[in-house]
Amino acid sequence: MRVLLALLFGGLVIAQGSAVGQGQALVLEDFQAKDADGFPSSWDHESQRSHSKGRDAYKIQTENGSSYLSAKDAGQRIKKKKIDWDPKAYPVLTWRWRLNKAVAGTEPLAAIYASLDTDLMFIPVFTKYVWSATKPEGTLTEGGMFSGSEIVVQSGTGEIGQWFEEKVNVYDDFKRIHQHEPAAKAWGISIIAGPGVEIDFGPMTASAAK
Repeated sequence: MRVLLALLFGGLVIAQGSAVGQGQALVLEDFQAKDADGFPSSWDHESQRSHSKGRDAYKIQTENGSSYLSAKDAGQRIKKKKIDWDPKAYPVLTWRWRLNKAVAGTEPLAAIYASLDTDLMFIPVFTKYVWSATKPEGTLTEGGMFSGSEIVVQSGTGEIGQWFEEKVNVYDDFKRIHQHEPAAKAWGISIIAGPGVEIDFGPMTASAAK
């Protein structure tokens, strides 16, 4: 969904952990809270190989009074530790991102993982929404046992420094891909930025379908 943002952030006023206003939105992450080194509070670094590199790669920044997560040369995924979110009641996941630097050969450039369930081995079952350097928007790649399915929601590297907003119906996508209902509460949200890539992530919200 190629929606160019004229302003960094704006629109619906939303509150952490509760549905408010006409938009009925839940804030899943607003990137307000950070550790002493700038790493987002209540997030974990998933790789055990280079924990310090992962923390160095992801930092909360502020621009025009709005907070966002800046990722530089990460190549590793981070996940939110705890999330209380009913994907059936609030199926529409919204976030903003801005590509600042891309490196040839990196694919995908970045991704948001929506994990709505676990399998019988308690491995997260997720849909991966990606910013691809080369694949067209709408491309669906079926996942395997550990990879998850991938949907391209943003494509190309021609518009560096522009904020884009994405809206995806994670509940409908899950049922379409996995052919069953997700868990009553979503397992979590993860973020990854590719090696050499510099990209910013804005707040993530979930809202009721219109």
